[in-house]
Amino acid sequence: MLMNNQTSFTGFILLGLTEDEKLKIPLFVLFLVVYIITLLGNIGIMALISKSPCLHSPMYFFLSILSCVDLCYSTIIVPNMLINFLSKLHVITYLECVTQLFFFVDLAGTEGLLLGVMAYDRYNAICNPLHYTVIMTKKMCVSLVAAACTFGTVNSLINTGFIFRLKFCSDNLISHFYCDIPPLLKIACSDTTLNEVVLFTVAGCVEVGSLLTILISYTYIILAIIKIQSSAGKQKAFSTCASHIVCVTMLYVPVLFMYLRPSSVYGRHQDKVASLFYTVITPMLNPIIYSLRNKDVKRALSMLAQKRSIV
Repeated sequence: MLMNNQTSFTGFILLGLTEDEKLKIPLFVLFLVVYIITLLGNIGIMALISKSPCLHSPMYFFLSILSCVDLCYSTIIVPNMLINFLSKLHVITYLECVTQLFFFVDLAGTEGLLLGVMAYDRYNAICNPLHYTVIMTKKMCVSLVAAACTFGTVNSLINTGFIFRLKFCSDNLISHFYCDIPPLLKIACSDTTLNEVVLFTVAGCVEVGSLLTILISYTYIILAIIKIQSSAGKQKAFSTCASHIVCVTMLYVPVLFMYLRPSSVYGRHQDKVASLFYTVITPMLNPIIYSLRNKDVKRALSMLAQKRSIV
């Protein structure tokens, strides 16, 4: 049991993805495979970009950072979830819960902002091709990534701080597979109004601001593509954006569903599915999507394979 005073906390109990004992082992195997694919895919993308001079451009610099964030993002959640499948009662200490929530919110916010940065990069590449190299300098790219990381961290510090100022009484059961804001608000026995205002304001500014950047960038991109005369030119322009659009959709649809709503409409089963999608599935799919739909990545893989065969 958790007492009213936060200093007496012994921990929370994560109920996990399912309480059905028959499903735990199959789900453990499934998500272990998913996690291995996530590790291999994201490490592979980072290594390929690092080793291939033809991929040393702003677009692939941002993609390598996105893969790094996805890798860390998944590692914060999945190993703990796998342990949960093998244990009858999975206790997470107060400090572990604080740490997991902080890094999760930090990396989630950073990923959303990175997708906004990548949309801005595509806008400059398609709408300002003659000035692209002048605008998207190495210094500019590093500054944009640093800004995304900084805003992600500030967002996390604020939301984590406000969550753990709450009191948690006798109910220490978190109906989730990791420490997240909505289920923690649900079990708090003190007033959560201020937390909801902070969540809507701070997280809303970060995520909605990033989403608006993406929408505005793609509005200009679509208008620019329409003006292109040749169908081949239109197809090439669209192909450089298609993977990014898919990744944006996979992240933002469940994230907006989860966070930009009152805690009173929290539904544990729907939220577990939504959380599963953007914490486990999306980090696995991102490198696959960028690899399958990207001719430059395929070419770099082919050149790397040829070099190894010669050696």
